[in-house]
Amino acid sequence: MRLRSGFALGLLALLVVACAERPVTPPVVTPPRAPETPPVYLPTPVPEGARLSDLPGWENTDPFIALEALRATCQYKKGRQYAVICADMARQDFETPQQILAFLNVHFRVEKVEGQGLLTGYFVPDYDAQLTPDAEFSQPVRTKPADLVYVPGSQMTPASSAPKVAARRLGDLYVPYFTRAEIEQLPANAQYYMRPEDYFFMQLQGSGFLDLPDGKRVYAAYAADNGWPFVGIAKTLTERGILDKTQTSGDNIHAWLAAHRGAEATEIMNTNPRYGFFAIQPDQTEPVGASGLALPSGSAIAIDPTQNDMGDLFWIDADAGALKDSFPAYQRMVAALDTGGAIKGKIRADLYVGHGQRAGSEAGRIKHTLRMWRLVPYTAD
Repeated sequence: MRLRSGFALGLLALLVVACAERPVTPPVVTPPRAPETPPVYLPTPVPEGARLSDLPGWENTDPFIALEALRATCQYKKGRQYAVICADMARQDFETPQQILAFLNVHFRVEKVEGQGLLTGYFVPDYDAQLTPDAEFSQPVRTKPADLVYVPGSQMTPASSAPKVAARRLGDLYVPYFTRAEIEQLPANAQYYMRPEDYFFMQLQGSGFLDLPDGKRVYAAYAADNGWPFVGIAKTLTERGILDKTQTSGDNIHAWLAAHRGAEATEIMNTNPRYGFFAIQPDQTEPVGASGLALPSGSAIAIDPTQNDMGDLFWIDADAGALKDSFPAYQRMVAALDTGGAIKGKIRADLYVGHGQRAGSEAGRIKHTLRMWRLVPYTAD
């Protein structure tokens, strides 16, 4: 999902010196020219208050992705700061992509979010599931436990400054909830069972569709988590020399877990103490974000709601993908419609790329340097 830029390479001049004999004058040797220093890539600066047409990648953007982002934002709390633009959009009858781009360029200006961060991707997967466990489908799909509560951090033992903490009651005390490894040792009253590696990835993505042997499909939506910090197992796999840093795509990690299913894979997964629980929704057909809205593929991002506001529009410019076979860059207009446990920071976004296996392959290869601009309504002076 991200495509783009490169570095100019300096040219090294080579001097070929003829060594023919000269009876009187010795051969003159010209010293080789020093190699040129490759120029450092710097993004084109975009002035504060500029229009969308000044943004990097604007001329190549997909106008329909941008329009879907705006439409989704217009549904969130009636568009909030974009209400006037939303009303104007509802009166439009766009006939060409150029008309969409012109409309957007007229109605928005940009505010730079200073610095650089990270863009990753996520998707809603399809996974096989069964009603009864066996050696392959051994992982219960756990729903929110009755003893999991959220309390002010000041009530915890030890006390925390966090406004709310996932906890359990231990006598008269509130203590942190169980870790992943501890939860998996508890009994489960489950309706559905999955392959362990599929379940782990569904927890990372936050939701998924479960395909049952009788052809039925149910949606497993995020319900709660145990409050422990997220730890990416890619780091564990590379530090132990199991996978190379360039080989830690979602597909490769999933394949390794499947090939080492059992105690070895479980030990690796348990290095991430965070654990997600699910609510089964049999009638849900479209993935829904934390905003309560269906997520438009390619047009929605998950953000840190303590740093950015849900429903805001952003322009993302993400290049320098760190994983093999990734798209070079992603440049587009997106709506902040979701959150995620691993999404922390002001310049941090998780791009929703769709549903199913193909989307999953793309999402697992997104790890790009990110720049962001907030899009705000344009008001003529």
